[in-house]
Amino acid sequence: MLSAKTEPKPTTRILLVEDDRNFGDVLRSYLEMHGYDVDLAIDGIDGFEQYRRGQYDLCILDVMMPRKDGFSLAKDIRSKSNEVPIIFLTAKTLKEDVLEGFRIGADDYVTKPFNSEELLYRVQAILKRSLKKTEPEDEEVEFNVGIYHFNFPLRVLYLKENEEIIDKIKLSPKEALLLKMFCQHRNQILPRSEALSKIWGEDNYFTARSMDVFVTKLRKYLAKDSNIEIINIHGNGFRMIVRGEEGSEL
Repeated sequence: MLSAKTEPKPTTRILLVEDDRNFGDVLRSYLEMHGYDVDLAIDGIDGFEQYRRGQYDLCILDVMMPRKDGFSLAKDIRSKSNEVPIIFLTAKTLKEDVLEGFRIGADDYVTKPFNSEELLYRVQAILKRSLKKTEPEDEEVEFNVGIYHFNFPLRVLYLKENEEIIDKIKLSPKEALLLKMFCQHRNQILPRSEALSKIWGEDNYFTARSMDVFVTKLRKYLAKDSNIEIINIHGNGFRMIVRGEEGSEL
């Protein structure tokens, strides 16, 4: 049996929202046993009230709950912050439900029943990714893409007209990381496996579907420039074409 080795920060706080009080108490105790500070809420309304009062490093949300379900709660949380990671717990395994979770902004999706140790490793991996500093000082962090200017450290995509900024879009951390990789691979193929390993930490069905959702979002953000297109390369990955630049021909 695997033995989980944990090194959480002393102040790492988790909001656990689970309507099964007995299961919630057990899961909270398990996470606290491994060094996390956990607050338990028993439904979505209570969960959002606790989220508003506290500062959390991670939210673990059951999907099927009374009064307010996990998806609705996640939307409320995302309206306040794109930063805090979210893990969904659910017995629902339909593809549509999984995709809906990722569209809302989930970082992971754990189906019941699950092994508590598996959840612990997922928590550790997500927290590690959210806190990790990955930018070498000499790496390019600002990009001109068609009529857009992308500032990666600020996670802002600016829309320009006659060199004047006329609009800006604030990106989530994953959106910014993915757009940065597209800019670095512009007019070249970005292998799906490379993006998944660097941004999501693993390459599996759920992370691949999550990446598809984020690619769709980036297409929407870049839609005002008809010379920019992100296309699927079947069995390989994606290619961001910026027409008019070297190497942009299909």
